[in-house]
Amino acid sequence: MELSARINKFKQERNAVILAHNYQRPEVQDSADFVGDSLGLSLAASRTGAKVIVFCGVNFMAETAAIISPDKLVLMPDPNAGCPMADMITVEKLKELKVGYPGRPVVCYVNSGAAVKAESDICCTSANAVGVVRSLPDKEIIFIPDKFLGQFVQNKLPEKKLILFNGYCPTHARILPEHVARAKAAHPGAPVLVHPECRPATIAAADAALSTEGMARFVKESPAGEFLIGTETGMIYRLQKENPGKKFYPVTELAGCPNMKLTTLEKVLWSLAELKTEIKVSKEIADKARAAIARMLEVGRQD
Repeated sequence: MELSARINKFKQERNAVILAHNYQRPEVQDSADFVGDSLGLSLAASRTGAKVIVFCGVNFMAETAAIISPDKLVLMPDPNAGCPMADMITVEKLKELKVGYPGRPVVCYVNSGAAVKAESDICCTSANAVGVVRSLPDKEIIFIPDKFLGQFVQNKLPEKKLILFNGYCPTHARILPEHVARAKAAHPGAPVLVHPECRPATIAAADAALSTEGMARFVKESPAGEFLIGTETGMIYRLQKENPGKKFYPVTELAGCPNMKLTTLEKVLWSLAELKTEIKVSKEIADKARAAIARMLEVGRQD
């Protein structure tokens, strides 16, 4: 029996749902019930009757699924799949920031660990970060951990003053303005779509800065036949699959996240067969983090 058939067999036996982030390997995306961004996947899984969630992504994503679905068993096929940006901010560093800027609300990008979310006032995604910050009555706001996403929001909302933490995504930081220029020269006329986690100069060189779901919608609605994509290269597989008549090129091949590629079909099968590795979040932290996520959802996802 081939891998995919064995995975489906165990999935039915375990009453499991498989989630794959947009940046996962093509074959892992093909094995999934849902492919999308981290929060969207967790919300989708919470609405199913599945008892088990297999999250093909990085650790903060599986934690978010455990927070949103405390009654489900959340598994990670490779628990070593971490997120360098999420690891840059710790509860201790956040508390120091709060001491330095007392009374300022903390907006926490969902690409953060559960304990950091729990220490924050409200979460945001790359799609709704501007809306979340705009919704707060405060003029000064602490924004963690992504300084580039924070700068993107600051540029959109000059009336606010964002206190930025010095965190960033190494994968998106590798996408440079000169890569955009070279890609444009090779494919003139193709819209350049980059992620808001990119450097400000890279965003300035692009046609639009969009979340992954924003990119998917833009491409579907656009009359253009070719697109240059400035995010983790795994996104191109989903875009090509959903838009077979269009062509997609990475702004640079350097934008690969090694952590996102750790998950393989063999590991997905092992995870289902052995029910490992479980991702747990303590009730105290989960309850506080869930409140920060709930406040964000009241503002709206704004994909």
